Amino acid sequence: MLLKRKILLIITGPTAVGKTDFAIEVAQALGTEIISADSRQIYREMYIGTARPTDDQLQKVPHHMVACRSIHEYYNASLYEEEVIALLQKLFQQYDIVVLTGGSGLYIDAVCYGIDDLPTIDPAVRQHLAARLQTEGLAALQAELQQVDPVYYQTADLANPKRVLKALEVYTMTHRPYSSFLTRMPKKRMFDPIFVVLDLPRHELHQRIDTRVGQMIKAGLIVEAQTLYPFRNLNALNTVGYKELFEYFDGKYDLEQAIALIKRNTRRYARRQLTWFRKYENALWLQSQPPANLLHWIEQQRII
Repeated sequence: MLLKRKILLIITGPTAVGKTDFAIEVAQALGTEIISADSRQIYREMYIGTARPTDDQLQKVPHHMVACRSIHEYYNASLYEEEVIALLQKLFQQYDIVVLTGGSGLYIDAVCYGIDDLPTIDPAVRQHLAARLQTEGLAALQAELQQVDPVYYQTADLANPKRVLKALEVYTMTHRPYSSFLTRMPKKRMFDPIFVVLDLPRHELHQRIDTRVGQMIKAGLIVEAQTLYPFRNLNALNTVGYKELFEYFDGKYDLEQAIALIKRNTRRYARRQLTWFRKYENALWLQSQPPANLLHWIEQQRII
């Protein structure tokens, strides 16, 4: 059946909720392909710590935007938008529906709505704020961000200094909140997005997070982090799971403390993800439901 408008089926949700297997089963049933919307699974050097799909999973359905960049390459949501839109133009020549799955809300929004143009930052401003980060610490800049841009503060990855610095750089240059640059009219797309958010009861999600972290450690995350340690200052590696182990290597924590921090910080990241996903209007939220329920809902909506 040829649809008047193509459909981008977005399957998202917090980390460890089970998006990968769910999306594969849905894509197989629909006879389509998958595009990853995970800002870290893009990097080929980061395998265990990003819970990248296994070779077996990748063979079940064609995947795109997985292990396609190096941590040494500059990459951001704007570049991702450009690449995925070009990819969708090709895929929609063959499919009426394509699946986009992952937990990086900014990357999902970039594809669905576009990235707003941001002002060019004066190098002197950037250097000044970077110096303040070193002398005053991240907590001081977080407090300033809360004052000048409480909207962005609610959803930002506050543990990521680059996110905090970026927002303050924009505010310093324009005297406008960074969030005000993220609310413009969406770009026109050749598809209609359908948002599906997978969720679990909190205790179950937290248990899955703890289990996954344990599995990553057993799978060799510590060795993987050791190989990446010389490049720890790269933005790609400012990521839960790696940064805690880098601090363990520095002697800041013992291994037990580092693993506990990975679990705690992953739970916090999951909460921020859920805050982001709640802004998706008319999203279908599924809790502990099999992919067949989504396929049945799609049929009821006469999408296919």
